[in-house]
Amino acid sequence: MKVVINKDFGGFGLSDAAFEKLLERKGVAYEKSEEEKYGMTHYYAAGHMGDDEHYLSPYEFYENRADADLIAVVEEMGEDAHGRFSSLKIIEIPDNIEWHVHEYDGLEHIAENHRTWY
Repeated sequence: MKVVINKDFGGFGLSDAAFEKLLERKGVAYEKSEEEKYGMTHYYAAGHMGDDEHYLSPYEFYENRADADLIAVVEEMGEDAHGRFSSLKIIEIPDNIEWHVHEYDGLEHIAENHRTWY
């Protein structure tokens, strides 16, 4: 199975061009804010510009790091898919394991799920 992770400190993210390509692959009609807020471009469902209830959060679209559309965009765009603070990498993991993304200050790796008690 292919999974996308961030291999740099700062956090996972896609470039605007990569996020737009991902939205298009998902069939999501969108409008793009012309002004950046907090250093980010904001996207809304078509016809709902500025309506917080129709804000298209990038995090929701790449929560599943094994998503076929996300993988395709990163493979197709290479370094042009990297977000402002990210260096994306596609890694291969076995299909038959339960896994999660482990992150420290934005730098990520995949870990196999196991039991933990505190």
